[in-house]
This record gives sequence, structure tokens and C-alpha cells, in this order.
Amino acid sequence: MSGSRRCDSVSRRDVVRVGGLTALGFGLGQFFQAARARVADPRLAPNATSCILIWLDGGPSHLETFDPKPDAPEEVRGPFGTIATSIPGVRLGECLERTATVLDQLAIVRSMTSPLGEHNLGTHYVLTGYAPTPALEYPSFGATVAHVRENPGVLPPNIAIPQFTGNLSGHGYLPGATRPFAVGGDPARPDFKVRDLDLAEGLDVSRLARRHEFAAAVDALSRARDAAPSAQTDPDLERAFDLITSPEAKGAFNLHEEDDRLRARYGRDGGNSIGQSCLLARRLIERGVPFVTVTSSGWDSHANIVQLKERYRGDQSAHLPSLDRALSALIEDLTDRGMLDETLVVVMGEFGRTPKMNSNGGRDHWPNVFSVVLAGGGVRGGQVIGGSDSLAEYPDHSPVTPADLAATIYTLLGIDPKLELQTSDGRPVRVAPEGARIVRDLIA
Repeated sequence: MSGSRRCDSVSRRDVVRVGGLTALGFGLGQFFQAARARVADPRLAPNATSCILIWLDGGPSHLETFDPKPDAPEEVRGPFGTIATSIPGVRLGECLERTATVLDQLAIVRSMTSPLGEHNLGTHYVLTGYAPTPALEYPSFGATVAHVRENPGVLPPNIAIPQFTGNLSGHGYLPGATRPFAVGGDPARPDFKVRDLDLAEGLDVSRLARRHEFAAAVDALSRARDAAPSAQTDPDLERAFDLITSPEAKGAFNLHEEDDRLRARYGRDGGNSIGQSCLLARRLIERGVPFVTVTSSGWDSHANIVQLKERYRGDQSAHLPSLDRALSALIEDLTDRGMLDETLVVVMGEFGRTPKMNSNGGRDHWPNVFSVVLAGGGVRGGQVIGGSDSLAEYPDHSPVTPADLAATIYTLLGIDPKLELQTSDGRPVRVAPEGARIVRDLIA
């Protein structure tokens, strides 16, 4: 498995870099043009003020994680065992031993279902709630949140660690300002730093300030020529300048401020950054960022699925143990800080894997049924929603579509699923599709 190229030979799209940061912050300024519209229905009081989405890129196997089938034939149940959890009668895959102890705070949807088993199409459907169409790319959850939420701080409102999935732009028909801001670097590396956030060589803060003053003067002359009534400079440029020059803003990304024992709980695994990425996500949420996506690549397990557990023998770098450490530590950390009730945590990928193992010891794409995990932010934990049949092939009851999930996530975030946004040509589009139903059993 490769983190840069999946089975469909689609190279991970280069995340759009923020141009001009090292000169004046104009590129990053675009990230601050979002979020001036209020929620359409003020009666929908938000439960969650922020969201951390853990995106398992490539399609994680539901049988090896959140919906194991210990009584199924060997070719279905696979090479891993199962473990008991804090919910009586509910078992998880054997690698999720830490997650099993906090399952009373999680809700598992085991009856997710979609007809789209190709990476790009499946990702678009799951991350937007809309089945893809050639006519329009819909915005992901983070872009919608960035667009409708007020964001008074200098940090971007929609951040991806280390980058967003390469299967869609992220902002769809919304302004480019809502696109996920990609951190770029690997938070697990000792020399981690945010790409494009430092000044270019030879450009210090005083020189940047002089350029900033020059830009303001040019802007003022332009307005005088146009007889504009306002004497204010561009607020988005001001915020970009503040981010580049603010020690507090840069400090948000400084994991060295965290206790080494806490960093170890999340996992400081060589070759797998999900643990430190989740810790960084918590730091950003704590500082007012409304939406953070943690992207973990390499879940496209067509061959030798055992390597999800044993890829790097002797440490915890394999995908399943690393996810277990990261997710359990995040839930415990948010709880300890009193943040879980206002932070929605979502764990998912674009689809599941085939019930029967293939001849290469792996599992292929299977969108007909898969699992999603939610916690915090108004979610009623300690429960399983829906279920798959005995072979994990199809929903056994209470099917949930990506459209339903989108309506539920938006509701938990205080956004009316019927809220209409506008495309660039003025076409109104609901944030969740017509007919999408809220999974009310998920909401506390």
C-alpha cells in the first residue's frame, strides 16, 4: 500500500499552496474571506462548536475495525480476532483495544451504505452528502462550516493535517477561501513546521511590516481615486499579516509545548503521523478553529491485510494500532479538558471492504455496507446504530446513506440541513440533499 498512489492509479492531488505568504500574506488572505453568513434557522442551537474529522483515506475495512464477524466463515472473518468493549455484547477488531475501553463515549453506525465503490466518487459522496455529478462539485463539511460560521481569529477556519484528500478540492462551488488550509508537514517529525508560514530568506518582520504599510498606502490611494467612503484596509490582508507575524498564531502549531507523556499517549510512531496529527487537531480546536481534518492515508488494503497490524514489527507504526492509540487518546484528552461536549469527532473513509478475502490476502472495495464512528458534540455515545448482515455484505436494518450522515453532522454543528448556499452563478443549493434524514438516535 502506498500513501501517495492508490489502486486506481490516481496520484494524490497536490494541495494548492498558499501563494504570496512570504511576501505579504495575500494568498492566505483568501482563506479569511469565508464565514460571514449566519445559520439559516436560529432555532437550531449548535451542540458542537467545532469538529475533528479523522479521514481514513482509501477505504478502511469495517470487518477489521468496527464491525467484525467472529462467527462468520474464515474467509469472511479474516485473520484477526475480536475483543470485548465497554458496551456489553459489542465487539471490535482485536487491534482496537484502547478504543474498546472508551466505547461508552462513541457511537458506531454499522449500516452506512452507498452505491459508489470508486475512490473519487465515494469520497465526494461521503464528504459532501451529495452523489457526484459532472455539473457541480459540492463543498465538503469543512468548507461549508467555514462559509457559514463567523471566524474572528487569525487561524484559518478549515485546516487539513497534513493535507486534504486528493479526491476533491474540498470547497466545491464555494469560494476558494473555504478550501482546506493544508499544514503540509508531518507532525510526527521532530523538525515539523507548517509549510509557507515562515518568512522567506532575507525577509524579516520589519521588512514585511514595511511592505504591509506600502500595500495599505496603495490600497488607500486606490480608494481615494474611486472616491470610496471607507478608510479601512482589507481585513483579510490584515488577518493574513497577523498570522504570519503573530507568535500566538504560530504557537498553535507548536507541539513541543505539549507534555511528552501526552504525546506518547497519542503515539509518536515513526512512519505514521495520525497520533501527532490528532494532537495538533486538538490544539487548533482549542484555539477556536471550527473544523480540522486529520488525513490518514494507506487504507486501500487489496493485499496482505495483516500489514495493517504488523507493517512495522516492534513498534506501533502499523495503521490499526496507530489509529487505536490516536482515537482513544483524543477522546480521553478532550474529556479531561472538558472539550468533548462541544467537539464533534467523526471517523470514516469513503467505503468499506469486501466481506470475502481475495486471493492476495486482502479485501477489495465494498460500498454496500461500512461503518462510521462519531463522538462528542451532542452525540449519544455507548450505542450501535443499525447493523450489517451476518456476512457484513449489506445493511441488516436501519440503513444510513451519506446524505443522511451529512444532515446529521450539520445538525450537530448547528447548521440547518435545509440551509441554502449559492453557486457562483447564483443557483441556490441546500447544504444537505432534499430527502436526507437526520439520524435522530445519534443525537443526545
